[in-house]
Amino acid sequence: MTEVVLGVCGGIAAYKACELLRLFTESGHGVRVVPTASALKFVGEPTWAALSGRPVVTEVWDDVHEVPHVRIGRHADLVVVAPATADLLARAAHGLADDLLTNTLLTATCPVVFAPAMHTEMWENAATRANVATLRGRGHLVIEPAVGRLTGADTGKGRLPDPAAIFATALRVLRRGVAAETDLAGRHVVVTAGGTREPLDPVRFLGNRSSGKQGYALARAAVARGARVTLIAANVTLPTPAGADVVPVGTTEELRKATVAAAAGADVVVMAAAPADFRPADVADHKIKKSGDGTAPTLALVTNPDIAAEIGAAKRPGQLLVAFAAETRDALENARGKLTRKRADLIVVNEVGTDLVFGADHNTVTILGADGTTAELGELPKDDVADAIWDQVTSRLAPQARQDGTA
Repeated sequence: MTEVVLGVCGGIAAYKACELLRLFTESGHGVRVVPTASALKFVGEPTWAALSGRPVVTEVWDDVHEVPHVRIGRHADLVVVAPATADLLARAAHGLADDLLTNTLLTATCPVVFAPAMHTEMWENAATRANVATLRGRGHLVIEPAVGRLTGADTGKGRLPDPAAIFATALRVLRRGVAAETDLAGRHVVVTAGGTREPLDPVRFLGNRSSGKQGYALARAAVARGARVTLIAANVTLPTPAGADVVPVGTTEELRKATVAAAAGADVVVMAAAPADFRPADVADHKIKKSGDGTAPTLALVTNPDIAAEIGAAKRPGQLLVAFAAETRDALENARGKLTRKRADLIVVNEVGTDLVFGADHNTVTILGADGTTAELGELPKDDVADAIWDQVTSRLAPQARQDGTA
């Protein structure tokens, strides 16, 4: 049984950790809850014991003969601190050990995930940013907080991500194991996902069947590997990955503008979205009605811009571009042509069609490199495909291209 330590700090978001705890236990993980004294003012010890099915140790003086301040961390496969307050981040960054949770963090040799929750001003304070940078520099994963309603009437960045999203990230870290490196730490990556829609009139649009699942899997995997992730989502209804900054878009032109803007400061741009190749030359102000004699209207189309080619032409030294090629025939031949035209470093090729890939949880792809390499992946879950793509990316990233990940 995988052993997870769930550290809970004294913030109003502590109640959300109950749902996170249940997700771990219901999926077969053994969970030891280690709350701080402040956390117990929000959620009591009986709740943690009942949900975990285990006694809750809260002090280094409890069960001293078992040496809990050393034993708990040593036997953990993963430590997740949610919510992680500004105070806890500061104590962890400076190696303080004045309670059971900070002692556990110092003795743990497994991956550690922090899910911060605090007011915006506290998150953006220079001291907190420095502490986060220190923890990330040590290989710990500090998830970016979400934007939304905070305590009281305040709204901003600092909200604890959805427990299900934290759980998904934690599972990615667990799958990679103790040897998992946050090999994208300090990097800013841009991922596009979904399919664009081009309006015909106020009711109808031209679009495609892209669900956004592969792009969202890429974003989740990048967060789990320590990256700062900008996820540009075109008409996607999936849950937001924990730690990703999501930019919603609708049309191909909106996707182009958002991607060009985000790419200016990115180390890697992954174009997993499916932009519409064409759009109507004119958009009707009112719903297009059927004619009396049943004659169908004639639609004039114009070509949309090639976003990947634009990004490729503007690449900075050390910046990487990953393009996607969704093909219905002659997949590899067409993809090699796109790889050259778009000046991409990698292109991910997959065959698509009715009941093939779109909306599925698995994918079968070939990754072609501009350096002539070819990596064929058998049918895999899209999360595994995402990690395989990031493996290809990280092997090509130049050290001097590293960005400041504290922003």
